[in-house]
Amino acid sequence: MSMNRRRFLSSASSAGAVSFAGSAGLLTALGNSKAYAADMSGYKALVCLFFFGGQDAHDTVLPFDQSSYDGYAALRSGLFSDYAAQAGGSSRERARLRELAPTNAAEFGGRQFALPEALDPLKALFDSGNAAIIGNVGPLIEPMVRSDFNQGIKTQPQRLFSHNDQQSTWMSSSPEGETLGWGGRLVDNIAGQTPIFSAISTFGNTVFLSGQTTTQFALSTSGPPEVSRLRNNNNGLLGPASGSDAAAQLLIDQYKDVRAIRSNLYEKDSAAVAERAFSSNEAYRGALDNAVALETAFPSSRLGAQLGAVAEAISIRGSLNMSRQVFFVGMGGFDTHDNQAEDLTLLHTDYAASIAAFYAATQELGIENDVTLFTGSDFGRSLVGNGNGTDHGWGAHHFVVGGAVNGNHIYGDIPPYATGHAHDAGNGRLIPNVSVEQYAATLGKWYGLTDTELTSVFPSLVNFAQKDLGFMV
Repeated sequence: MSMNRRRFLSSASSAGAVSFAGSAGLLTALGNSKAYAADMSGYKALVCLFFFGGQDAHDTVLPFDQSSYDGYAALRSGLFSDYAAQAGGSSRERARLRELAPTNAAEFGGRQFALPEALDPLKALFDSGNAAIIGNVGPLIEPMVRSDFNQGIKTQPQRLFSHNDQQSTWMSSSPEGETLGWGGRLVDNIAGQTPIFSAISTFGNTVFLSGQTTTQFALSTSGPPEVSRLRNNNNGLLGPASGSDAAAQLLIDQYKDVRAIRSNLYEKDSAAVAERAFSSNEAYRGALDNAVALETAFPSSRLGAQLGAVAEAISIRGSLNMSRQVFFVGMGGFDTHDNQAEDLTLLHTDYAASIAAFYAATQELGIENDVTLFTGSDFGRSLVGNGNGTDHGWGAHHFVVGGAVNGNHIYGDIPPYATGHAHDAGNGRLIPNVSVEQYAATLGKWYGLTDTELTSVFPSLVNFAQKDLGFMV
């Protein structure tokens, strides 16, 4: 019965756009019997930008040295033809690529890398030291190379190359069906604040933000949901058509179910969730109404609106008594089995501009050193093209952006743009050099968790010699 009720509460609280966190006041700290050791000084926020569908890392971080570029072009002749047919010519011509000059260029033995011109805003952040590339990240239980994979002598992540399962594995270390994500579990380890508003999603319910005691707050790009007709045109609580304060209070009481006497546990829980949903939404709305509007302009895309909403949420952190927050932002369209030249270019353009605007907003707020955005995706894609697209892969390259990032550096590895090497699972599907848990633990350590707490959140971390990849100050 208790587990069924827990699942009910989780789904109900998400639908009501509220974290379900006990009966303490919304903006007061909750006590907890666990002895937390996490560092709670100052303010810190993590923002996960997830690329649904599986972004092609090979077509994001490209080879630039002539030998690697020529081999890459030969393996992707179909895609190169599509790029050549674009208006204005091919954005994949070597002369048009934006060469990277990472501080650790010598580690790659003369191999060079570049970004496409659509990612110019991200390259500017990389060049200025406020962004890093983490090469070949993906789900791993233990280190693995091609021979291990082919012979099946090491434990592999379950259900590789499946969208839903690998999305879940990225977010929770387990395939679809897992109920706890590592974003939520990071928040579980933070004491001394109200969990409400600690985990905020602008992309609907996600396992990434679900924890043992933490449930996500769902935030739309226009702010928290509200009871229909409760506000007037001036955004005041003046009730429905009658404009009566008394009528407004009746509507609020009806929504919160304050007068009902419930004996059924599910009914009581449902009423409690509705009451807390209303109260938390009003608390959030009240803080937002009193905030100074950001001057930073965001792109008009859905992603731009989501990151704008996250920036607004961070701007009212003081009013909401927040010292630690984790956000989830999503973007679809990366399952580029076909039409990749057109579709990926548009996606690159959108997220590069949106990320740059978000970083500018953190500068405007004076907290660029306290907010770190990082990317994730189901998987990378195959190096060998299928004509005008690519198929599902495994490892991929990702970006980390923020003032606390040890930037202008490539961490992990960028395997050769070829087939048959030690990290090729076939057709250029990359066997990761870096596990998601190493990537996440590095972020979690910056967030404030101890080594012991990180091992609890990331059980496979013990299988890897390097626990901290070093990309955070």
